[in-house]
Amino acid sequence: MVDAPSSAGTVGAEVVVAKIGTSSVTDGHGQVDEGALAKFCAEVAELRASGHRVVAVTSGAIAAGLPAIGFSGGRRPRDSATLQAVSAVGQSRLMGVYDRLLAGHGLVSGQVLLAPLDFMVRQQYLHARGTLTRLLDLGVVPVVNENDAIADDEIRFGDNDRLAALVAHLVGAGVLVMLTDTAGLLTADPRFDSSASLIEEIVEVDHTYEALAGGAGSVRGSGGMASKVAAAKMATWSGVRAVIASAQREHVLADAVAGTPGTGTVFLPRERRLPARKLWIAFAVGSSGTVVVDPGARRALQGHGRSLLPAGVVDVRGSFAAEEAVEVTDVDGAVFAKGLVRMSAPALRSVAGRRSADLPDGTPHEAIHRDDLVILP
Repeated sequence: MVDAPSSAGTVGAEVVVAKIGTSSVTDGHGQVDEGALAKFCAEVAELRASGHRVVAVTSGAIAAGLPAIGFSGGRRPRDSATLQAVSAVGQSRLMGVYDRLLAGHGLVSGQVLLAPLDFMVRQQYLHARGTLTRLLDLGVVPVVNENDAIADDEIRFGDNDRLAALVAHLVGAGVLVMLTDTAGLLTADPRFDSSASLIEEIVEVDHTYEALAGGAGSVRGSGGMASKVAAAKMATWSGVRAVIASAQREHVLADAVAGTPGTGTVFLPRERRLPARKLWIAFAVGSSGTVVVDPGARRALQGHGRSLLPAGVVDVRGSFAAEEAVEVTDVDGAVFAKGLVRMSAPALRSVAGRRSADLPDGTPHEAIHRDDLVILP
């Protein structure tokens, strides 16, 4: 039996989500780098000894599986079925290393595999939260990865960064630390600009910072700085402080949690937090179409927190069913909101521009209810 952590009442203790990427857990040949994982697990243990509860989000299952089935030199297949098969081979190998290394610090690890569906279906979201919370209550270190082996979609760019941000919200974390092979977000690409320096603090993620983040990372990993900045943005929207830092830095997790200057790039949490449902709509559900609204509707949505009525709709683009997510744009094409629409694309087209009194019987009076609408910055 695992005892609940004795530090539950420690002053200043909080839940920390620590995510480590493929480039940091594998070597140049795609093999699991046990030295790198030993350092990471030792730092997780250091946080636990300080009274924090820790959830580890790890990449590396695909990279760990490649050598086992004959893909040498980090060579990565491209088709979804093979990637899923490789993940199934690699995940057990990766988890075995975590089990052994954390046990060396007197900690018990527990594997948790999540998929996008776990955040899109409300009941599964609640089950995932209950499982993770109970593991933490029992003193276990949950080791989370995407359930690549049975995912019904292609294994996508940056999923584990996004997953880490969603997990941070799920468990009510105070800090999300994303470890990578660079010091954080830099002012320029150091491969081309020797004067590039670390950006230590970001109050609000805007297009400038997103442009600096660039594209994908290493040949073995699926993400890059762009996906980490996007995940940091998600975390800040849920009131979580996010840090992007180097996995090679000594005591990086403890320093990131303590707020030690120069540890990495810190993203400050927004004062106004999105509730769970709206964070789910904003970031966990893909958009299936676009609804274009007139200036009056935009003012009503942004300035007064109103629902979107069919009268304010001027165009409907794409093919979507009722209850699917859509982007909301103004007539100039600027996306300013996202929400779950209450009628299908054909149905909404048929009533676009009509006042509520003129709608056919049985037609919803709201195209998107305000409880299902998220205003984007």
